[in-house]
Amino acid sequence: QCQLNGLWRNEQDSLMEISALRDNGDFQGKYLTQVTLSGGCAHISPLKGIQQQPGEGGWPTFAFVVRWDKFSNATTAFAGQCFVDAGGKETLTTMWLLREAVGSLKEDWKATR
Repeated sequence: QCQLNGLWRNEQDSLMEISALRDNGDFQGKYLTQVTLSGGCAHISPLKGIQQQPGEGGWPTFAFVVRWDKFSNATTAFAGQCFVDAGGKETLTTMWLLREAVGSLKEDWKATR
């Protein structure tokens, strides 16, 4: 079974630590991104999420949100699934949407990546 809690690294060398996974699937942690919209330094941001409890032998799905408010007026939502390969290596696969604040409804078209 895949365990979400712990330290994770992605292809861009950003780090995510899930430190508190509750019995009901709620979790929290922090995200240290190496990729910023402004091209600045890495920053730690809070994350909160929930894991769907898997069926027997299943791989859990999950979703979490990262608030980038320390350096950017944006929020990112991630949704994914956790897998374990035959060698025991755990892998998270995710898709994400980043929402950046814009000044008007007219600019809404460029706010989501």
